[in-house]
Formats: sequence, C-alpha cells, structure tokens
Amino acid sequence: MNEFRYRKNTLCAEGVSVGSLAAKYGTPLYIYSANHLRRQYRALAEAMKDVKPLICYSVKANSNAAVIRTFMDEGAGLDIVSGGELFRALRAGADPSKIVFAGVGKTTEEIEYAIKQNILFFTVESEPEASRISACAGKLKKKARLAFRVNPDVDPRTHKYISTGKKENKFGLDAERTIEACELAGKLPGVEIAGIHMHIGSQILSVQPFAHALEKVKDICVQLKQRFPSFRYLDIGGGIGIKYRVGQQELLPELYARTVVPFLRKMGLAVVMEPGRFLVGNGGILVCRVQYIKNNAYKKFVVTDAAMNDLIRPSLYDAHHEIVAVEKTSDMIHGDLVGPICESGDFIAKDRNLPAIGQDGLLAVQSAGAYGFSMSSNYNSRTRAAEVMVDGSKAFLIRKRETLDDLVKGEILPVARRRGSKK
Repeated sequence: MNEFRYRKNTLCAEGVSVGSLAAKYGTPLYIYSANHLRRQYRALAEAMKDVKPLICYSVKANSNAAVIRTFMDEGAGLDIVSGGELFRALRAGADPSKIVFAGVGKTTEEIEYAIKQNILFFTVESEPEASRISACAGKLKKKARLAFRVNPDVDPRTHKYISTGKKENKFGLDAERTIEACELAGKLPGVEIAGIHMHIGSQILSVQPFAHALEKVKDICVQLKQRFPSFRYLDIGGGIGIKYRVGQQELLPELYARTVVPFLRKMGLAVVMEPGRFLVGNGGILVCRVQYIKNNAYKKFVVTDAAMNDLIRPSLYDAHHEIVAVEKTSDMIHGDLVGPICESGDFIAKDRNLPAIGQDGLLAVQSAGAYGFSMSSNYNSRTRAAEVMVDGSKAFLIRKRETLDDLVKGEILPVARRRGSKK
C-alpha cells in the first residue's frame, strides 16, 4: 500500500498533509513514511522466514538515525561501508554483533574502530585487505572475522554504475581466487574465515541474476565449509528492485524468496542479507516549490528550489522519478523540471509530462527515500534539506535544515600577511 496518497485532492504522507509539512519546515523537504519502512521489512522477513536471515539494512541508502532506528526496532542488523556509518549505527544504538562492514578501501583507522566494537564480520575485497585486518587485530589483541567477497561475473541487467558483480567491476574476487585468498587468510594470525559475501548490483527487477549468482557460489561454499570449521555465513547482499515509474513491475519479495530460498536451504549456512533501496526507496518523497515557469523557443522549464545537490540520481544515473502535484490537478504541461544550480545537468525530470502548477506551487518527487539525502551535497553553497518522518498522524523533524553558518563550519581563514611584510 502506498503511504503517499491523495485525500480530498491533497497529497498526504500517511495521515499528515504534505502541504502542511512544507509550510512548517520549508522546502526542499524530504518526508519519510515509518509505516512503509516497517511494512517492507516485515514483508521481506516473512518471505525469507524458512532460512531465518539476518537482514542487515544497508545504511548507505538512507543514513538518518531515525530510519536506522526504525529498522533496528524491527530486529534488523546493519550493513555499513565506512567508519562514519559505523559511528552512525552505534549512535543509533545498534548491536555491533549484527553489523557487517563492506567496502573496497577500508583504512587502518576504520578497521581498528570496527574490531574494537566486535562487529559480526568484515566483507573482504582483496588479500592485502585481509593482511591489514590481521595486523590490526594483532595490534589490538583481538579476533576479526572475514567473509571474502566473491565476484560471480553475473550481469544484473541494471544501470552500469550500480552493477557490481561483473568481472570488470572493482568489487570482490573471482571464484578460484576466492578459495586461494581464504587459504592464505586462514594462515594469518588474529582472523578467522567466517563466510563469503556476494552482491551483484542494485535495482534488479528479475530473479534470474540472483539464481545465476547463487549457482556460481554453491561449490565455493561447499569447499570452504569443509576446509574451515569457522565458515558459517553466506551473505547474499541486496539489490531487490522497486517500482520507480508507472507500469514498472517491482521484484516482489515472495518471488525473490521462491528463487533463492531453495539454494540457501541446500547450503546449510546462516544467511545474511543487505537490502537498502527495497526497504526505503518508496518510503520517501522530496517536496519542492516552483520558483519560475520559463519558456524558450524550444521547450518549457519548471524551475524549482530542489536541485541536483538535493537529488543527484537523475543527473548521475538518468534515473526516473514520478512527479506529482501536492494539490491534485489533471492539467499537464510538457517540459523539464530543473533546479537553480549552474549546470546543464541539473534536472530532476527531462522531456516529461508534468503537473501544470504555477509559481509557488508544490511538487513531490516520488521514490526518493533511497540515495536521496544520503547522496546530497552543498554544491553551489546550497544548504541541505530538512528531513521529516511521519508515523500515522504524527510528524517528527529528524534533521534540521542546514543554515548558512553550517556551510562554513570547520573552515579556517589563514592569518593574512600585511602588504609589504616580509614575515
């Protein structure tokens, strides 16, 4: 059920008017539905219940503490990719034994931070990384658990920038090298081989790539399980696609589970999952206010106060987001929805039918819960948006809008030399 829907021709987030939130907190404004997040998590947990997975929410999709806490309250673990995300997770009250740490470039400082917290395991991308983790564990006189990432060379049939499981991608090791890497790492002090990990990409709408990837890692799991008594986890990553446009068919958790669960049962390993977009993508909208309607000889531009610094997905991935009016209208215009940033690539929708609303009217960019605020920036010295979470008839400010002072926080002006001074 969509938690963003019209009531008496006014768009509402659950039981709260979007227009009232925009009036109170300003625009651009991210609004999230707590009930959407819970419903998505529960649907996936129910579909996968036969293998009782540890569902680790992928923090990079939306790193707000309120979002993280909502999933933790449902029993979720967390998938992190930086020391900063570990800090966020712990600040939100996460159990370190339910945290997995991925990423290709972990620093010594990040590794030591995670070892001190006794996280569940590191997803390891290379042999040098395993050696570094071993050295850090030895220094701290602690044990670290490793799960090498397998790159199964599977085409996930998604955008090339979010494909991660093909041989030309930077992630993981091929099958043969994974076994060799585990053999080498198994001889290192301070670490144990806890499992393997794979993640073939994001926004995948077909079950076939997942089935293909699991088939490819099956023999690796058998060999490593026989070789290492500590080998007990199979982390199958995330990537379950959602609906971004009218007519698009999302990958339902029931269909996904019918494909992957039989594989997982046969392997007899503890299952870890890392969904992000599936849990939060359609649980958020970005509300913006029209500043101008501009016409030239070729097309119409609807200029809003939201820009590529607020939502970079359209500019970066040519991603599609549905656009709706906060006050419902059947009138449409054709053109581009753009922001005020000084880049031709600053657009939210191009050559699209858009709601025909005038200056100062409100628009909602749908499916903005994942990789929206978390990828936003201060480009053009623009302050980042506020974030609100709605739970039933209540709304909570979960991030204040940045101020101009926030833009320069941390900057230091050097002491200027007086003209003519030799010092």
